[in-house]
Amino acid sequence: MSAGLSSLASTFVGFPFDSVKTRMQAYKFRSVLDCVMTTKKMEGVSGFFRGVGAPLFSVSVVRTLSFSIYAQCKDTYSNLFNKSFWPGYVVDPAVATAEQKLTAGTNLIRALPVYFLSGFTAGGFIALFSCPFEFTKLSTQIELLMTRAQHAALPDSDPTTTYQAKGTVQQFKDIVKRRGVLGLYSGFRYHFARDSLGTSLYFTVYESSKQIISINNPKQDTVGLLTIAISGGLCGIFSWALVFPIDTMKSIIQRDILTRPPGTVVQKRKFKLFNPRMYRGLGVSIARTGIVNMTFFSIYEQLYKKL
Repeated sequence: MSAGLSSLASTFVGFPFDSVKTRMQAYKFRSVLDCVMTTKKMEGVSGFFRGVGAPLFSVSVVRTLSFSIYAQCKDTYSNLFNKSFWPGYVVDPAVATAEQKLTAGTNLIRALPVYFLSGFTAGGFIALFSCPFEFTKLSTQIELLMTRAQHAALPDSDPTTTYQAKGTVQQFKDIVKRRGVLGLYSGFRYHFARDSLGTSLYFTVYESSKQIISINNPKQDTVGLLTIAISGGLCGIFSWALVFPIDTMKSIIQRDILTRPPGTVVQKRKFKLFNPRMYRGLGVSIARTGIVNMTFFSIYEQLYKKL
């Protein structure tokens, strides 16, 4: 419940940033400001929230599943590591003994593999659920851009022509109708790689940031709201920055699929990690993920304590 309710608030706050990020990944704009101004001019303020319905539902469910799976995996992997490698350490500082708190640094190092593996497992599992919703979201976000690009290619096109957006539900139905249920999993391997690696880094950075800040403030018995907000922002920024090229490749591949008729062979693209093209929209994405996760964890931790 804490993860689901917190996701609703943080997703809505960060969605305009995500919309700009996706547009910049899929199409070329001179700058973030150019993308924002073009979207505002052509689609109005509502254009920044185009496709928000799918993530409001999917992200809430995904976050709920992700945190639940992560918590269960953390216990499972912790017990395994305690029996096999490092007996006596804990992954939750809140239940640490006075003796264990004296070796908090060593305890954190031993807990890092547990955080990483638990996050990887949770991320890989939720990719199965989230891919169809993200593919639908991307289709909705770039729908008008695709339509205008196709129309502009016609010799007698009218640049003043306006288009009626279909909406999230209709986009979902159209994808299933034209491409089948498996069409919703277009670009899945990149989605899986992004979610599994991203989630493992996400939880690892969050858990370790909270502990590192707490170690430097030994007088605090509980983790303060500022520490939670900082840790949430850092985990979002670091994890997203590292998997951003994978997310860009996913957006490009999915755009290629959407702009071609069903059954058409899509051109294979090479993954180039250091190509500047792969980092288009990184700035706005970093801002989005920092704000979203600061908002999310600040609400989540407070709700979790009360519930």
